[in-house]
Amino acid sequence: MTTARAAAAGAAFRLVQAGLVPAAALAYPVFVVRFLRSSRRRGTSATASASLYTRYMQHRLGTRRDDLAAQLLLRMPGVSRAALAVLTAPTLVAHRLTGHVPAVYRYPYEGVPPLRHQSAARTTFYDAALARHLDGTEQLVVLGAGFDTRADRLPPGAAVRCFELDGPRTQDLKLALLRASGAAPDAVVHVPVDFLAEDWWERLLAAGFDPGRRSFFLWEAVTMYLDREAVEATLRRIAGTAEGSAVAFDFFSAEVVGSSSLFMRYARAATAFTGEPLRFGLDTSPPARQRVAGFLEGLGLGLEEYRAFGPGTAGRPDAAGFAVAVVARPGG
Repeated sequence: MTTARAAAAGAAFRLVQAGLVPAAALAYPVFVVRFLRSSRRRGTSATASASLYTRYMQHRLGTRRDDLAAQLLLRMPGVSRAALAVLTAPTLVAHRLTGHVPAVYRYPYEGVPPLRHQSAARTTFYDAALARHLDGTEQLVVLGAGFDTRADRLPPGAAVRCFELDGPRTQDLKLALLRASGAAPDAVVHVPVDFLAEDWWERLLAAGFDPGRRSFFLWEAVTMYLDREAVEATLRRIAGTAEGSAVAFDFFSAEVVGSSSLFMRYARAATAFTGEPLRFGLDTSPPARQRVAGFLEGLGLGLEEYRAFGPGTAGRPDAAGFAVAVVARPGG
């Protein structure tokens, strides 16, 4: 599509979308409040569903097909299908009529993402990091797996043993939803654990994980809900695994966690309501990459990749970031 045609499609998309936004605005509080109340009542993670919603939209828009993720969202307790249909109509109807895909749902995500695009940007980052490290990796460990479906999306013939760790209630719900969707969850080793109260490492070892085999740890959208001690202890454990192992994770800056911006005030209120308050942030003041590298080196890991959210402002910390860290030597 030429630049002019793309611009015209984008303009038409926004025009159609604007006409449907009023109804979606009414559906939004119905959808969110009902879902948050259901999660709180069940004791399951509500924050784990944020990425699931993005992947549902990407699936519906055809940018990243993931039928299993879509099924999980539609079957999720507390999700009103009627409210979901009204809420997503501005984007889906406008896309159907114009072919335009808004940046927040594009895949792969390109450019430097603003904080509000974090879910779509995370999906691209983690997919790419896993694909890059998959060759030679013998074990995949998804920490705080939530409703992630990557273990079910591995290439045919991938000789990788998969482990997923999460809170018992969230994991039980996921297993029930997988079975209801016709998936085969037994292909993955599911390890229930309370990250704040239990030793996840001992639970992982007991489930059959071999620290002497090269592994990839995927730690998506979790660190901000833990305290600093838990984050550092987790990274130290990973640093003691086989040479060539890696961990991909994301984080907020310490400044953003305490920010008074409208976006972060809403984020803090919503996560606190669900019992998952924001706790942890890294110092990302300039030079951010060097600071993150220093943090990881102190825990026995080497920084392989660092990406920041937002275009950055001279002299100001990066709002958040992604990182991939590697084990350079056994026990590093």
